[in-house]
Amino acid sequence: MLRDRFTTMMKESMKAGDKRRLATVRMIQAALKDRDIEARGQGKEQLTDDDILALLQKMVKSRQESLGIYEKAAREDLAAQEREEIVIITEFLPQQLGEDEMKAAIAAAITETGATAMKDMGKVVAALKAKFTGQMDFAKASAMVKAALNG
Repeated sequence: MLRDRFTTMMKESMKAGDKRRLATVRMIQAALKDRDIEARGQGKEQLTDDDILALLQKMVKSRQESLGIYEKAAREDLAAQEREEIVIITEFLPQQLGEDEMKAAIAAAITETGATAMKDMGKVVAALKAKFTGQMDFAKASAMVKAALNG
């Protein structure tokens, strides 16, 4: 389970004196705890591994956006920190699908859902999210689904 990996990574980071890794794992755990509290308030169980993978993807995307801003502002110190956090967070994510694998997965999802037009795009993306959470960038996948349904 991912929660166990976070705890293990935190202990290893403490022993090794790796402050960046320790701070990043603590940040992940804090975000996870916030989401668990939010879910509990809505009467739901704690987050599943798929939910955690989606959270990690959002964290990576947020850091990539910040990285772009820091690079434009010539703040290399902050940009370096964001790069390090991205590397650490992605260690917990499964291997990302390549371009060809994404196309094949999208084609399979379109066939599976019986999608024929743009109005079916939501069904296709939902099917992809159910199978490939943490393995693909869904913003990119949505654009590819749109092109496939229009094409």
